[in-house]
Amino acid sequence: MTLSKAVALRINELIEKQDITQYRLSMNSGVPASHISEIRNCKNKTTALIVIYEIAQGFGMDLPDFFDSPLFRDGNITD
Repeated sequence: MTLSKAVALRINELIEKQDITQYRLSMNSGVPASHISEIRNCKNKTTALIVIYEIAQGFGMDLPDFFDSPLFRDGNITD
């Protein structure tokens, strides 16, 4: 899968796990809800690391925790 797809899946996974809405994530992270929506729908193929960092902070985690998922393991990313 592409890296952008893995990031989208991870955000979706964390939204479900933490039982929060995209709007709440936006409020927590400071990233506009429209931008989060573009990432979740893979409409944004390149997302700056600072945005992922802000989203991770919105989930109450650091980048290592955000990327600590089988989605990002060797062999899963094709791009």
